[in-house]
Amino acid sequence: MLLTKSLALFLLAGLCEIGGGYLFWFWLRENRSIWYAAAGAIILVLYGIIPTLQPANFGRVYAAYGGVFVVLSILWGWRIDRVTPDKFDIIGGMVALVGVFIIMYWPRK
Repeated sequence: MLLTKSLALFLLAGLCEIGGGYLFWFWLRENRSIWYAAAGAIILVLYGIIPTLQPANFGRVYAAYGGVFVVLSILWGWRIDRVTPDKFDIIGGMVALVGVFIIMYWPRK
């Protein structure tokens, strides 16, 4: 159960960070309304809060989150921007996920 909750928090944090950043991207790069930036800012604040619910220390959580962010960014690009990941994206994402599991979930003494 703890693993499931932790993975769900990583997923939620990633969606908030990427989604909030994407809204800023729209505002600045696509000349959208300032409301995109405002919504992005609120979502990015949520991203800052969600990792605090993880059961590990700050450094470990953020190091592992980096790997989750890599994979979610590849998936976001694929589903939202319609950029199909190539074999190197997939291999890199898998390596990043292995790192996440080692950092966060490998048994320690």
